[in-house]
Amino acid sequence: MRTGFDREEYIRAQSEHIAARRAQFGGKLYLEFGGKLVDDMHASRVLPGFSPDNKIVMLKELADEVEIIVAVNARDFQRRKVRADLGTSYEDEILRHVDAFRDYGLYVGSVVITQWTDDNREAKAVRRKLEKLGLKVYRHFIIPGYPNDVARIVSEHGLGKNEYIETERDLVVVTAPGPGSGKMATCLSQLYHDHLHGLTSGYAKWETFPIWNLPLDHPVNIAYEAATADLDDVNMIDPFHLAAYGVQTVNYNRDVEIFPVLNRLFEKILGTSPYRSPTDMGVNMAGNCISDDDVCRRASEQEVIRRYYKALVTETREMTDPVQSERIALLMAKLGVTKKDRPVVPAALRVAKATKAPAAALELPDGQVVVGKTSPLLGACSAMLLNALKALAGLDKEKELLAKASIEPIQALKTKHLGSRNPRLHTDEVLIALAVSASSDPDAKAALDQLESLRGCDVHTSTILGSVDESILRALGVQVTNEPVFATKSLYRKK
Repeated sequence: MRTGFDREEYIRAQSEHIAARRAQFGGKLYLEFGGKLVDDMHASRVLPGFSPDNKIVMLKELADEVEIIVAVNARDFQRRKVRADLGTSYEDEILRHVDAFRDYGLYVGSVVITQWTDDNREAKAVRRKLEKLGLKVYRHFIIPGYPNDVARIVSEHGLGKNEYIETERDLVVVTAPGPGSGKMATCLSQLYHDHLHGLTSGYAKWETFPIWNLPLDHPVNIAYEAATADLDDVNMIDPFHLAAYGVQTVNYNRDVEIFPVLNRLFEKILGTSPYRSPTDMGVNMAGNCISDDDVCRRASEQEVIRRYYKALVTETREMTDPVQSERIALLMAKLGVTKKDRPVVPAALRVAKATKAPAAALELPDGQVVVGKTSPLLGACSAMLLNALKALAGLDKEKELLAKASIEPIQALKTKHLGSRNPRLHTDEVLIALAVSASSDPDAKAALDQLESLRGCDVHTSTILGSVDESILRALGVQVTNEPVFATKSLYRKK
């Protein structure tokens, strides 16, 4: 699989740029971290070669100087919000992030719960749990008129009401499990309180997307719009940067819209604003580390198609209007791509049409597409998985890795004792059966040894996947899309 991004150059360049920004302020630097600090799967998909842990590896080099604050919006606990790509709750994401940071030797100073209200029972419960686990938890409150009422915000009735987060180190990274967590407001609150305490501090933003020094219509930036279609984010030329320097750079609408207010807030808190544009605030060097532009363009086009299918499935499951999918469809038209430009889509649909049953297709690293169809013994994804492993292991495609005699007892167990109405083996059951066979069958072992080769491969299914197959394929690292069609007509479905 070709790469288009220089990981090592990125770590080096990013470290140097952050060091220069710290020197600019001379004191404490609050670094707002946009996107995912842990498991940045979107970046790794659109910038092949960008590993999901790139950012945290870079921070590891500064481990003795870095302190991390995790921000989360109290309302997300009430909404029971989950991280879409992993299916984990924001409460669990906080704990997972803290564990991951600690595994890399990074110091997590505290958690701040923003938008706090005293009637939010879910947020109170999470706060108690986090404190029992030994984490410091601070509260930041809703400020009426935020972000436009500058006089109120920069006062004892605004930021002054927030609990001051006591930090020990000079590079403070403010991160979050997802968007809308209040990272920017947390940084502003700290600047305000530092000023009251006579401390020198500054602010910068590390936002990977959109990439400021790529063209507005570059597929990497368009893929970011597709990823945030539910947030109404739109990429645009930064008018402040153009006016200040005569140079076109790309930012997104929310940062551009709020910049005049931020400027006034900086002036009110610091006495003068250190920035002339939203682009000035950023420290992102990703655009300088693209080693093969064509690879990144193709990868980003595929990501937009994936986002389109994801939106269609979400709208089907939640029975909502096709607002998000229609936005992404416009982005696909801008790129000149269609669903058929994802090779696994027509392959899966051809098999589904021929068999009149659910089907699946997987594209191997060499471009070969293997398919799976529904049978009395196996679900479509299970059949596809076995066929892919056989192809990767160089086995005869007619080779029967799992004998009927080994599958039937599992089916009997499912239907007679575990209450399952579907006797076909799911992907988890197939892998367990394959692992058992591998102890005595060299071919089964050869196939099982190829599991890691599936990471990064594309998959498409003709129906919406059940929770088991979805989680197994996610764990294997394949990139799955589904037709927005349910496999059965049942009214009750496990998501």
